[in-house]
Amino acid sequence: MSKRFLAAALLLSVSFAPAYAAKTSLVVGMPIEPPGLDPTVAAPVAIREVTWANLYEGLVRIDRNGKVQPLLAKSWEISPDGLTYTFRLQEGVKFHDGTTFDSADVKFAFDRARAPTSTNAQKQIFAPIDAIETPDPQTVVIKLKETSGNFLYYLGWGDAVIVAPETAENNKANPVGTGPFKFKSWTRGDRVELTRNPDYWQKDKIKLDSVTFRFISDAQAQVAALRAGDVDAFPNLGAPELFTEFQKDKRFSAVAGNTEGEIVAGMNNAKKPFDDVRVRRALMHAIDRKALIEGAYSGFGQPIGSFFSPNNPAFVDMTSVIPYDTAKAKALLAEAGYGNGLSITIKSPQMAYASRSAELIAAMLSEVGVDMKIIPTEFPAKWIEEVFKNKDYDVTIVAHTEPLDIDIFARDNYYFNYKNDKFKALIAEAAKTTDEKARYAKYAEAQKILAEDVPALFLFQLPKLGVWNAKLKGMWENSPVPANDVTEVSWTE
Repeated sequence: MSKRFLAAALLLSVSFAPAYAAKTSLVVGMPIEPPGLDPTVAAPVAIREVTWANLYEGLVRIDRNGKVQPLLAKSWEISPDGLTYTFRLQEGVKFHDGTTFDSADVKFAFDRARAPTSTNAQKQIFAPIDAIETPDPQTVVIKLKETSGNFLYYLGWGDAVIVAPETAENNKANPVGTGPFKFKSWTRGDRVELTRNPDYWQKDKIKLDSVTFRFISDAQAQVAALRAGDVDAFPNLGAPELFTEFQKDKRFSAVAGNTEGEIVAGMNNAKKPFDDVRVRRALMHAIDRKALIEGAYSGFGQPIGSFFSPNNPAFVDMTSVIPYDTAKAKALLAEAGYGNGLSITIKSPQMAYASRSAELIAAMLSEVGVDMKIIPTEFPAKWIEEVFKNKDYDVTIVAHTEPLDIDIFARDNYYFNYKNDKFKALIAEAAKTTDEKARYAKYAEAQKILAEDVPALFLFQLPKLGVWNAKLKGMWENSPVPANDVTEVSWTE
């Protein structure tokens, strides 16, 4: 065999060698398993973290920068008086079961969400709707009873995704949407598996063939799973004390981003002693927010003095309204009749940030004569039942991660049992105000009321400590909405 022949053969073998095929599967870790898979009927954030944008889609979406973008609606027009929204829908969209998406599905989804029997966690965002018209399959006209300054933004939430009448009843266990991934299986206590939707209307944009969400509650187990390669990404790592180690490890991308989650210790305002504002203010004065952040989250997080995300342009720093001051705390407690001590309980969800924060808060309160017993509470099921629904608690602690949710303090029968007519009226006015500057001013006034009235202990903004394989691109660094959107994720080599 000649040298020339050997050289030619070698050249051919190189030329036709198979190119490297990028990985197309993804395993995402989450600390909490959702109780169901329909974000339009229940509150837990974990539902949206699995399903939003991946399984279900809305008329619009919130992008990674918090901006409203077209989705199932390709365009829209708003009447000059702000009371009529006309949406033009995408064509050729199908649900996962093969049925065609059209304007009738939008009407069904929104009528279902605003019905008297609806259990939609954000039902109030549909309250301004007066009527929904479907002049043709590709057009939806929504008429409002009153203006809503944030209406388009709200339609980008997981609570406003479009579901079909044929399958909505079974979506909690067998979700059917229009998204890029279809439901494959759910192994309770372990994982939810999704597979690529071959009929997706934007299928060329999707690079993954399968996505698995694994549920790992223990923070140390989360770290071990990442290091072993059992999970590719943990968008919200529960071990902040180990986060800096991942930042030094070239195998991973470790990004400290932000969320919309305000961590608060809610108080039962209808129950003694929390019906006395002096007691609530005393407890707030007893909290050293900076020390709490350092101890509970290794210094990651921003102190808050009211209930509004620092990411929002209408945010006002209220931490100076009731600052850390143990002498003032003791004086207020004495004035309220608790100079000889006070015993209370806190129901703490079994999540790392909550457990750590509860222990630190208990230690701080003990310095001013308050004995706070910690009651570990399984989350979400037991916490939802006991605290959220039955209001059977003194104090609790949780991160409220929905964006722009200051209105929860104005809701009737919400678990805080907080009533303030001035605040409620102000929130209603802000919701109707379409002028941005005027709306921001009303939100600022509302933040001040909460800071002074202290219906909850305002602690800090939940950071987003994301860790993922360094070869992944397209992961969200921040969480403008509670979600694990993997629609732009792909692998590189």
